[in-house]
Amino acid sequence: QVELMESGGGSVQAGGSLKLACAASRSILCGMAWYRQAPGKERELVASIASEITSDGTAHYTDSVKGRFTISLNNAKDTLSLQMNSLKTEDTAVYSCAACPAAPTGVYKYWGQGTQVTVSS
Repeated sequence: QVELMESGGGSVQAGGSLKLACAASRSILCGMAWYRQAPGKERELVASIASEITSDGTAHYTDSVKGRFTISLNNAKDTLSLQMNSLKTEDTAVYSCAACPAAPTGVYKYWGQGTQVTVSS
């Protein structure tokens, strides 16, 4: 019902920046999030926002990215972005966007295919 497509991944040196984008096939009227999964590691929630939020003012971030990453949703609510600054090697992972957490588990219903981010020292 909703298709999500990530873009913007790539390879950068530590300290560099990347901006990821998640394009949705229609406006998203639910919460959205960015997840990441590094090789051999569990998938983790990186950042999340409510559908009403178009800035990072009330966004949630995992502790390891606070102050470095910014999640945002555009006014049309069809593009979710993740600005990543001061990248570290431990940020290397496949990053996926997700939409619409479902009750009662809170598991997101829609997922993109993921985009690779590689940070080298």
